[in-house]
Amino acid sequence: MISEDILFLSAAELGKRIQARTVSSTDLTTAYLDRSQKLGPKLNAYARLTPEIALQHAAAADKEIQRGHYRGPLHGIPYAAKDLLAVQGLPTTWGAKPYENQIFDHDATVIDHLRRVGAVLLGKAAMIELAGGMNYRFASASLQGAAKNPWNTNCWTCGSSSGSGAIVAAGLAAFAIGTETWGSIVCPSAYCGISGLRPTFGRVSRYGAMALSYSMDKIGPMARSAEDCAHIFAAIAGHDIKDRSTLPVDKAAFTYSPSLELTARPLRLAWLTNAWPKLDPRVEKPLQAAERSVRKIFPGVKPAALPEGPWEDAGGVVISVEGAAAFRDLIRSGKVAQLTDPLGHINGYLSEQIAGADYLRALQVRGILQEKMAELFDSFDVLVAASQPVAATTLETNLETGVVFPDPLGGIGNLCGLPALSVPCGFTDQGLPIGLQFVARAGNDAAAIRAARTFQQRTDWHRKHPKLS
Repeated sequence: MISEDILFLSAAELGKRIQARTVSSTDLTTAYLDRSQKLGPKLNAYARLTPEIALQHAAAADKEIQRGHYRGPLHGIPYAAKDLLAVQGLPTTWGAKPYENQIFDHDATVIDHLRRVGAVLLGKAAMIELAGGMNYRFASASLQGAAKNPWNTNCWTCGSSSGSGAIVAAGLAAFAIGTETWGSIVCPSAYCGISGLRPTFGRVSRYGAMALSYSMDKIGPMARSAEDCAHIFAAIAGHDIKDRSTLPVDKAAFTYSPSLELTARPLRLAWLTNAWPKLDPRVEKPLQAAERSVRKIFPGVKPAALPEGPWEDAGGVVISVEGAAAFRDLIRSGKVAQLTDPLGHINGYLSEQIAGADYLRALQVRGILQEKMAELFDSFDVLVAASQPVAATTLETNLETGVVFPDPLGGIGNLCGLPALSVPCGFTDQGLPIGLQFVARAGNDAAAIRAARTFQQRTDWHRKHPKLS
């Protein structure tokens, strides 16, 4: 029998045990499947489990390892993939009623890469319908219903990688794959007390993934630690001839070795003073403690401010226009009326009314912002701020009226395609996790990973997990 404590180990720690053959991939996969079958429905975490496929791949991994063919730190490690990633022969629903029977005849490149390194797919993670592409008011905007937070099942996990957050936090898989256009990796990671990496735009192929915003969509890992995120990122990053938006070979690929950090120069960190205009009082105290920890761990941390401008407005225009283009057929067929959330019934039509001149102006604003952020990163390697100014909201919260706050860092980070790694850094008095994000220059994912990993070497927030039954 594999204990619960084993299931909450990091992927890196599990990998060492599998390599040493003290734990088999088959036993680990069976334990995660059993736990997922028991707790997954209670949390609305999965779109579907794939036990037969998982056990077949786990058995193959065990045979290879027994023969001395070890593929690396993810070999035999069970994971879940957000249900907007195509898996050949399986329904890929995009979390939405109009696509509930959609089946592709190919795998997404990310799925293919993870199979090549020997990772074991347990199933497809639930998600917000169309990754929020038509907008939504309520956490229930999903085929599976509202994803419940393992730390407090009356609270949400955040969208749109809602199921991925629940799966990792609840110990239903060693890691999950999420996506972000604006906040959908960073926010669930913060709400669920896990580590999540939003990579530089273009480093991970989106072939076989649902398109929402062609110039802002990103795919990344959600896991127990920054180190796990690094190993997973190394497996899925790289140029792909099937996705012309991927960066060139020399800029897309990522290799990871902790030993390389030993000879690296000290990181220059800045604590952002205007990432959030206001923090919820319940998260203020743990974030103040996190800031003290950061300043102790990284001597020489300085204050810095994000440039001011209409960045959020520009990002909103880009997503709206590109989303309307991506879902043009759905909108014009009238099938948006089948979406769960009422806002999704109308938002596509509104997005189609945005003028081309406004979209072009938003792209010009993006260019100006990229120049300003390049100047800021000339002085600093990593920017640090709270991942969210609030803790997890309730399942009934109206997201349009009940959670209204500016998000300049989210707008800037996604409009510029910047890498960010959110890690847990404390809890509210109500026992809800708080997240801290490390943001780096586009292409310098290694700096964000290194800063987050260094923080986790000196803290233990990432080792805490909820008690579920």
